[in-house]
Amino acid sequence: MTDETVIAGIDPASGRGLAVAVHDGRIVAIEEAACDDGAFLSPGLVDLQVNGYAGIDLNDGRLLADSVSKLSRMLASLGVAAYLPTLITASQEALLDALSAIAAARAADPLCARMIPGVHMEGPAIAHEDGPRGAHPDRHVRPPSLEEFAGWQKASGNLVRLVTLAPEHAGAPDFIRAVTAQGVHVALGHSAATAAEIHAAAAAGADLSTHLGNGVSAQLPRHPNLIWAQLADDRLTATFIADGHHLPADTFKSMLRAKGLDRSVLVSDSVALAGMPAGLYSQAIGGQVEVRADGRIGIAGTSYLAGAGLPLIADIPIAMRMAGLSLPQALRLATANPGAFIGRTCLLAVGEPADLIRFSVPGDSGPLSLEAAWIAGEEVFRA
Repeated sequence: MTDETVIAGIDPASGRGLAVAVHDGRIVAIEEAACDDGAFLSPGLVDLQVNGYAGIDLNDGRLLADSVSKLSRMLASLGVAAYLPTLITASQEALLDALSAIAAARAADPLCARMIPGVHMEGPAIAHEDGPRGAHPDRHVRPPSLEEFAGWQKASGNLVRLVTLAPEHAGAPDFIRAVTAQGVHVALGHSAATAAEIHAAAAAGADLSTHLGNGVSAQLPRHPNLIWAQLADDRLTATFIADGHHLPADTFKSMLRAKGLDRSVLVSDSVALAGMPAGLYSQAIGGQVEVRADGRIGIAGTSYLAGAGLPLIADIPIAMRMAGLSLPQALRLATANPGAFIGRTCLLAVGEPADLIRFSVPGDSGPLSLEAAWIAGEEVFRA
């Protein structure tokens, strides 16, 4: 991009109208300006956990580079500027194939290269137990392996940036120390760990909790337990699925207060059925799955969830309502806070990449209505 572009909107943090000048993919000037249409301007969203969307499944064992490109464009149209494709527990061969497909998409598609700074490996070193394991296939659960990790990095060109594991596995602290020394983040999740094992993992270098409050047994000791331990440990930043289904409002609000806004992140954890029309779907994992109009995805006829059905942009106003957050606070949980884990600051500032979204908010905390999105200064969506 060589010509200068000016993008106007209201800064959610200050309430001032801004005119942001963009050249060669970066913000080169910011000036106050009138903005009479009420549209906000913000850095694009960052999602650390995406399993799929609108029928594209990163974990179906048949992933192609073209599917990754299509997914990236879908997410861009939903305000996402960067995301971590998330691969769940599977055979070593299936994981290597999927990593190779993601690497191929980045090599062939500049937008993918910009939007995908890395990959999130959610497993395979998770808990065997029903409940904590969630929908991950038990037959592929296995201990953490530095040899396997090296294979992931070789297949992907060092794309693995985040690994979720259960810290109760033997050798977990040594694995955590080894991979964090290579600049890879480790999150704790899908676990039945003791409080002592949580703290030992954090001491070894783990710095995230994956979708805290989910991927855990339905019944826990009153105290101590692994949720309290993760809330209390200031070395851990918690990610939350704030879709109104995975966490009740009181739970989310209390957890957010315990971690504080500095150590909290929103993730979509969207699955392939997210964004699909309401109805019943037959799935290899879960059998008959019901997608509801409100975004809930569950095992038909039961109270069990079968994945997350909303994109990150839809979770922001829900988080606002559940926890009494302001728009700037909620946006921070979906921009700067997750951005810190992929090396992006996500600020409206001169010199920053022009990864921007322009949107309106009907009412005080209604659904965000995306009007346009830019990635590296290039318009990738307009309503």
